[in-house]
Amino acid sequence: MKLGVLILAAGQGTRMRSNLPKVLHKLAGQPLLEHVVKAAQQLEPEQTTIIYGHGGEQVRTALQHYPLAWCEQRELLGTGHAVMQAESQLADLDAVLILYGDVPLIDTMTIRNMVEHLSQTDLVLLTVSLNDPSGYGRIVRDNHGKAVRIVEQKDATQDELEIAEINTGIMALNRVRLDGWLREIENDNAQKEYYLTDVIELAVNDGVDVFTVNPNSEEEVMGVNDRVQLSHLERHYQRELAEKLMQSGVTIADPARIDIRGELKAGKDVFIDCNAIFEGEVELGDGVTVGPNALIKNSKIAEGVQINANCVIEDAEIGANSRIGPFARIRPETHLADSVHVGNFVEVKKSEVGSGSKINHLSYIGDSIIGSKVNVGAGTITCNYDGANKHQTVIGDNAFIGSDSQLVAPVIIGEGATIGAGSTVTRDAPSSTLTLSRAKQITVAGWKRPEKNSK
Repeated sequence: MKLGVLILAAGQGTRMRSNLPKVLHKLAGQPLLEHVVKAAQQLEPEQTTIIYGHGGEQVRTALQHYPLAWCEQRELLGTGHAVMQAESQLADLDAVLILYGDVPLIDTMTIRNMVEHLSQTDLVLLTVSLNDPSGYGRIVRDNHGKAVRIVEQKDATQDELEIAEINTGIMALNRVRLDGWLREIENDNAQKEYYLTDVIELAVNDGVDVFTVNPNSEEEVMGVNDRVQLSHLERHYQRELAEKLMQSGVTIADPARIDIRGELKAGKDVFIDCNAIFEGEVELGDGVTVGPNALIKNSKIAEGVQINANCVIEDAEIGANSRIGPFARIRPETHLADSVHVGNFVEVKKSEVGSGSKINHLSYIGDSIIGSKVNVGAGTITCNYDGANKHQTVIGDNAFIGSDSQLVAPVIIGEGATIGAGSTVTRDAPSSTLTLSRAKQITVAGWKRPEKNSK
């Protein structure tokens, strides 16, 4: 069966009160629409078509890294009208799955179940029962329990208003049947819009049994119409991610205070403290400890690493049993070998640091290659930028850099070299020697400290 997925994403989302198209607002660091696209792509459809409208070019640009077809809905005349715009693009397909760009948590297993049931019928509808179904179209069933129509709340009788089962709008249909039903939909309603839900009654009139499927939770089919709903889905989704991690052997200090904005892979016996944020693709090895308020983005952290409080690590690799922070910043293209110590208020950028080396206090290391078992004293700076270009500093194994040193790149510090505290090094320092540069210290006899005027 050649399956096509149609995602309706043309709405303006006025209740978001934003210049950004609603489907581009982010949940777990990704646009709402991208969540839907990713779920659909796991079905491996022949094509996925986005019906776009408001903020069209922004939407297309944001999803340009996916193999998608696009169809513009210039006039917003209802969900049925939206599907009509894409009829020509669906002509070669056998079945169509209709999803919504503002319903981000739809699960692949749910929609796979829907598509599989198309082997038994021509229309499968996703429904859910709510404690409070107010505002939703109700599923009306006959005496045999078959769904026969959807009644909108404003048109429902008192008995129909008591129905808890509601329409989600998500459906899978035989493509040929869909074409026929679309031609029968009319806009004889107060809004003068074409409602896709009308196909339910049309299908029943044609003798088609409407099969219904239910999601695992109501959040799975909950749409986002304002920022309050977005916040609710964000916390629900984060809680689900946290529970999956805990079930895999990760300890999370407070599952309500973790944010995963991408993909987090974690080994056994990992501990994550409160308010940790993970962005992009992050991998934590066995026994890693992540302290409170840490931000880790697109990084690989090897086993046994201790990341203390308030650290920022981005696009970096941290070797096994290293210790980072507190208040350290590891910037992109940094590679730390095993058992490296990077301490408080240290920044490392685009550098390689060898095993067993220590940069423990108040230092900046940029564009550098540091060997093994190097000690970098407090307040050391690699002066890598001359105002126009970046230059490299190389420090050999077992070197000792005294506190408050400035290494003016390009410069090489030899293996086993010692740089005296307070030195400004502008030329290469030979191996196994002491290099220092200081003004001569003097003491002025008889000098008196200035005093305030008595006036």
